[in-house]
Amino acid sequence: MNNTIAIAGLGWLGKPLAQKLMTLGYRIKGSVTSLDKATLLQKNGYDAYKVEISESGISGEINAFLSEIEYLIIMIPPGLRRNTGANYVLKMTHFLAEIEKTSVEKVILVSSTSVYDDSQGEVTENNLPKPTSEAGKQLAEVERMFFNSAKLNSSIVRFGGLFGGSRQPARYLAGRENLIDGDAPVNLIHRDDCIGILSEIIKKNAFGHIFNAVIPNHPSKSEYYTMKTLELGLIPPTFSSEKKEIKFKQVDSENLSSVLGYQFKRGL
Repeated sequence: MNNTIAIAGLGWLGKPLAQKLMTLGYRIKGSVTSLDKATLLQKNGYDAYKVEISESGISGEINAFLSEIEYLIIMIPPGLRRNTGANYVLKMTHFLAEIEKTSVEKVILVSSTSVYDDSQGEVTENNLPKPTSEAGKQLAEVERMFFNSAKLNSSIVRFGGLFGGSRQPARYLAGRENLIDGDAPVNLIHRDDCIGILSEIIKKNAFGHIFNAVIPNHPSKSEYYTMKTLELGLIPPTFSSEKKEIKFKQVDSENLSSVLGYQFKRGL
């Protein structure tokens, strides 16, 4: 059996995931978007390749990156947050076409809980996403493309808001005033649990599933970010007292427990 895993996107999450999987005995190949990044990673012992995926196609060492691998983990940032007009669906259509030319059979696609619309309230994997935002619609379409591929056995992992290491969202909200949606529940996950969940999918060969990956504790944004900024010695944000009749999503998982038997390592 080939024991090689390719990680498309060797960044904030992909790099420590690679380190974890190497300790489990897997050989890791990783892709980054520039030759400078690839060269630096190679100097530090990583089998790294320059692969750039754009709306016009794919450039770089795509054939070498995808050759002779058993598993592919895709964690390519969609670049949809700032309404840049990016066509994530087109980019991933190019990538899927290249993957289907190879011997790759098992894929983990990292997606996001933003496929669910805020109006959907409490959701699990049993609830069909009903996105209304352009970003949510594109993410949902890419999920369908991979999940329905006749050549691939894919699992989809929908991460909530990411934190861990130097990434703490509370830092960006410190001192800000009159923020909205203070009563909305938080849907967050620590990087350690992201790595744990992705590793368990591979170890247990849990392909053909969808996993919502969010800490099963959902304090309100005002409660959580006030607590966290105070812990960090920062000025807490303030939230608007105006009450709106809006339903916010709370994302939970049934499959993490029933399929993986996963227990979260990190809380909020």
